[in-house]
Amino acid sequence: MQKYLIIFIIVWVSGLSAQAQTLNDYLETAAANNPGLQAKYKDFEAALQKVPQVNSLPDPTFSFGYFISPVETRLGPQRAKFSLTQMFPWFGTLKAQGDAAALQAEAKYQTFLDAQNKLFYKVSEAYYPLYELNRWKQIERENIDILQSYKNIATSKFKNGISPMTDVLRVDIMLKEATTNLSIINKKEKPLRTTFNNLLNRGENEVVIISNSLDAESLSENFRKDSLLTNNPVLNELDLKIKASKASEIAAQKQGLPKLGLGLDYAIVGKRSDASIPDNGKDILMPMVSVGIPIFRKRYDAAEKEQQLMQESYSLQKEETINMLTTNYEVVWFQTQQQKELIDLYNEQIQETNQTLNLLFSAYGNSGKDFEEVLRMQQQLLKYEKMKATAEVQYQIALAKLNYITAKTY
Repeated sequence: MQKYLIIFIIVWVSGLSAQAQTLNDYLETAAANNPGLQAKYKDFEAALQKVPQVNSLPDPTFSFGYFISPVETRLGPQRAKFSLTQMFPWFGTLKAQGDAAALQAEAKYQTFLDAQNKLFYKVSEAYYPLYELNRWKQIERENIDILQSYKNIATSKFKNGISPMTDVLRVDIMLKEATTNLSIINKKEKPLRTTFNNLLNRGENEVVIISNSLDAESLSENFRKDSLLTNNPVLNELDLKIKASKASEIAAQKQGLPKLGLGLDYAIVGKRSDASIPDNGKDILMPMVSVGIPIFRKRYDAAEKEQQLMQESYSLQKEETINMLTTNYEVVWFQTQQQKELIDLYNEQIQETNQTLNLLFSAYGNSGKDFEEVLRMQQQLLKYEKMKATAEVQYQIALAKLNYITAKTY
């Protein structure tokens, strides 16, 4: 008995956990598991590894030479020679290159943030149609139950000679249509669920817990419009690319300046056997200084010009992005207001249609007439309920897009 009690508790707690799933929970799952988003973050991490590559000194050069025919000097014959040289770019070159790489990495991080916001929008866009599907199934089942009760009443009235057989046939036709619609709606669930689960990178048959209702809140005028152009990852990315390009331009200028080199030569000298002199056979140590002279200017000038043109390109892209964001905001804002008004309209129409349907049904119950009008009004009610569910979903999708455009953080 205790064993079964434990199993029951585990199942009950699991059920509560599943029911506790909300859209925000799914967004967190998507952020943690989506491979496309993870790829963007890896791209950012890879860009960070560029910084130590470009702000480090070039490798020193070591060389060794052996004299096949020793070169005779006053102190003796030179047998071999070792050389070590280290080149140094002009002052500030490495820092400029490191700054450019770091800014490019920051730009990659902004790309990741935008990808995350876009993923959240896609998850929302895939989540709400599942709500619409569930709502339509519920509406269609209720419609079938109501039509079945109408059929029973119409059949009873026909048997009692109060209403014609055509009433039974009409409702039977509508019942078959409703049953077919429900079957089609059920089949539509799998592709929607698969799309949603793939965004979360989990099994396509995983159960998706959908809320029972959606709240279409009234949005204030210029909702989140002050966030449209502030802290937007797309705009931040372009700003960082402009800064990185300026740093690259400075680096290109400095690369066109002389490079300094410090080196050391060490020569092994053999002893002379034909004479006795001071320092006989003493090895030679010779410090060296070298200068790299950038006399071929075309590539340096072209590198500077390239970065200047890139800065102009990024500035124009930013201007275009601002225009696009502003336009999209107004379009999506209109969509939210449109769907909100439609929801309010359908609420009123559902209420009035219900009242009319009740009156018509009461009249039919008394007289057995106008059954066709009862059925027509029932289908009108069905249409309004479905249209309301669709408007609620379109409102939530538009709101999710508005949050994406304004870079809402979750």
